[in-house]
Amino acid sequence: MARRPTIIDVARLAGVSKSTAARAMSDSAEVNDATREKVRKAALAAGYERNHLAVGMRSGRSGLFGLVIPDIANPFWAEVARGAQDLVAAHDASLLVFSSDWDHEREASHLRALRQARVEGAIVNPVSDSVDEFGRFGLPFVLIGSSAERFPDTPSIGSDIRQAVRLGLDHLEQMGHRSPALILGPKSRLARARFLRSVHEHCLERDIDPASLSVESADYTVEGGFSAMQRLLEQQRDAHLTVFCANDLMALGAMMAARVAGRECPRDVSVLGFDGVPAGAFSWPGLTTIEKPARELGRRAAEALFDHLAGRALDGRTYLPCRLIERGSLADLRVVTPLRIAGGGRT
Repeated sequence: MARRPTIIDVARLAGVSKSTAARAMSDSAEVNDATREKVRKAALAAGYERNHLAVGMRSGRSGLFGLVIPDIANPFWAEVARGAQDLVAAHDASLLVFSSDWDHEREASHLRALRQARVEGAIVNPVSDSVDEFGRFGLPFVLIGSSAERFPDTPSIGSDIRQAVRLGLDHLEQMGHRSPALILGPKSRLARARFLRSVHEHCLERDIDPASLSVESADYTVEGGFSAMQRLLEQQRDAHLTVFCANDLMALGAMMAARVAGRECPRDVSVLGFDGVPAGAFSWPGLTTIEKPARELGRRAAEALFDHLAGRALDGRTYLPCRLIERGSLADLRVVTPLRIAGGGRT
């Protein structure tokens, strides 16, 4: 196996001392531009790569940051990760990404791994019920997502769920869907409670009994949405069924269940999603959804973390607005015969 090039090899190739080569590679002001450029060219020719962990142990800066999210396989969280990564990369640093799978012990294990990797800070969508559990790992951190609302005294960033739910319900009402069924996440999730609270507020303002709405619980997955929709279809066999799903994966599963049951969307069944994942644009018909700013959420969280490290702490919780994306999964019930709409979207 070939020996890994060292800073001594770079120094020899550049014709400078080891200490000068090391200072040049760390952008020290003590090295002039001509020497720095010569050392960098020598490093490239030698195939030399800096050991960032060793550098971090000496300087206290590792150039590494952490991100702990519920599920990297969910396109929404993948977009959050991309937004955070882009901002971190712009600071010439790297991002380590972990999935907690909504498991407290796994989250704790990931935080320990990040501390051992000497990351400079972390962005976390929290599973733990106590913010002290993050603090005791000794990492500067920023919280994201609906779960972070459990910690009002801790700076956090998330989508404006209240605004988003009301935006969806207002659009449904405009299309003639006054009392949609709901497919929500597990009862243990704060995101479900926040969603349902916003629905109740909207109903009471319009003299609608919230208890009259059909509600099914499911995992935030395609399979969860499929099963929940099957239950709703059993309850309502004849009339037009309208469903507002708590995320797009559920909504896509609900559309699949309707198709398997021989019900056509949007003629027989209308489905509204929530998240704005790219797959919704390629379903048939295209999924009308409330888009949460996933990439912007990741970017803003990383930005807040850098501000925190620089002594410019984020104050309170930042809510990011959501937007409606219209495609073809909602019938217009204001007309006698719902239109068969399909295809692309407009925002």
